[in-house]
Amino acid sequence: MGAPTYVINATWDEDAKVWVAVSDDVPGLVAEADDVPQLVNKLKVLIPELLEANGVLPRPEAHSSFPIELLTHRRLMLGAND
Repeated sequence: MGAPTYVINATWDEDAKVWVAVSDDVPGLVAEADDVPQLVNKLKVLIPELLEANGVLPRPEAHSSFPIELLTHRRLMLGAND
């Protein structure tokens, strides 16, 4: 059986001008970055650390890689002047 897929939700915060990632699958995950590639780099570090800290990865060496699903959401206003 393969490793579970961890679902990460990233939303654009228009006021702060950053992507904010959270997840019900990764307890304690909150990450911010200016763009999605930077966010992914942060998630590569944070997710394994948080899963191990929360006992979700009891044997980290057995899960050197695992899938995540990064869902992004950004609301845009389009108009004639854009």
